[in-house]
Amino acid sequence: MSGAPDFDLAVIGGGPGGYVAALRAAQLGMATVLVEREHLGGICLNWGCIPTKSLLHTADTLRRIEGAATLGLKVARPEVDFPRVIARSREVAAQLSRGVSMLLRKAGVRVIEGRASFSPTGTIEVRGPGGEQRIAVARTIVATGARPRELPALPFDGLRVWSYRDALQAPALPASLAVIGAGAIGLEFASFFAALGTRVTLIEAQDTLLPGADAEVSAFLLQAFERQGISVRVGARLASANVGPDAVQLEVLAGDQRERLACERVLVAIGLAPNTQDLGLEHRQAVVRPHGIEVDGWGATADPSVFGIGDVTGAPMLAHRASHQGIACVERMAGLHAEQSAPASAIPACTYCHPQTASIGLTETQARAAGGPVRVGRFPLQANGKAIAIGEPAGFVKTIFDAGTGALLGAHIVGAEATELIQGFALASTLEATEAELIETVFAHPTVSEAVHESVLAAFDRVLHV
Repeated sequence: MSGAPDFDLAVIGGGPGGYVAALRAAQLGMATVLVEREHLGGICLNWGCIPTKSLLHTADTLRRIEGAATLGLKVARPEVDFPRVIARSREVAAQLSRGVSMLLRKAGVRVIEGRASFSPTGTIEVRGPGGEQRIAVARTIVATGARPRELPALPFDGLRVWSYRDALQAPALPASLAVIGAGAIGLEFASFFAALGTRVTLIEAQDTLLPGADAEVSAFLLQAFERQGISVRVGARLASANVGPDAVQLEVLAGDQRERLACERVLVAIGLAPNTQDLGLEHRQAVVRPHGIEVDGWGATADPSVFGIGDVTGAPMLAHRASHQGIACVERMAGLHAEQSAPASAIPACTYCHPQTASIGLTETQARAAGGPVRVGRFPLQANGKAIAIGEPAGFVKTIFDAGTGALLGAHIVGAEATELIQGFALASTLEATEAELIETVFAHPTVSEAVHESVLAAFDRVLHV
């Protein structure tokens, strides 16, 4: 590339990492262009985080209506208008995508629809509805996200074998569904479809649900899912599959036991693969591994003009991590005294199934494996007044501290409002709070958050309400 660049910064990908990075760059005075191949907001807003939460809100509302009699409310049995359920989730996604477009326009970010790639000449090539164009830029952020992984025996066909995107466009509620993979995506869809009446079988190759979660959380989820009528197979792998015109026949192997299952649809949710293909990265010095683009704490690659943020750089593949990385990356470019993006241990993880789960930091197993003495506190929601009053006493809060320093090592919540409560622990982690500050904090009564306080008290033998 020779001559002055057209833009100070190009961002490839308009998901929660890319568009936030572009907005922050524009705030800092950079001439910024964002290239997005499909929908502003990316997978998260259009086909992931947001529309799934719309579906799960429907499921939660249905559960509350069906349990209204326990609250003294007599209501008719609700009917599920499944096409309307799906349509609303798409409307929510579309509304928010329009909002992102407005924000970028207001900030002065140039948005181009198309597929971007690095050219051998040093420019960015964009192929879109308006034809092909070349853009000269000083720096580029790659924020192309990730895509669902396929099983060789069950390639996605959009009819019998679904990815999460297919599930979000389902034309009708299936009578039966096998969900392969019990990570966050698999648990959320299993929870949603089961609530609406689908017969769900959940199959996980590892020995626990939500692999990587604290062992007590995983065990609690297994019992909760089985109580909801979901058939769970853990330590089970797919031995064979046959996709027919009316059903899918699966053979599942668990230890020495073989089981044959038939279902109307299969949702494959075995994880995500970074979108590093077809970007022309071979024309740059950036290093690409199977897990994604290699970057440092500010998103820098081995190429001084190329940066990477979000899912394309590997796990944890979370929207809020991508946004956080994008801001750190751009502020570093601008010469601000920017901190490196937070390590994985400081990123909260949430799963919006029923019951909700949320965590931050180390599991108890990880903390003990580190070798130092730890203190662990647990507090059941069945001893929390607000949880009982709202009819959601199932679950617990668990906290893990360094026994010597009082540093918070990890926190794990399962149950009512778990995904909202975790932010208190995230703030405590950022402020490097110890048990002393958490114990002295006044928690409002009556709130579910009091269980957070009691869990900390329990870790230091001061629990009051059990």
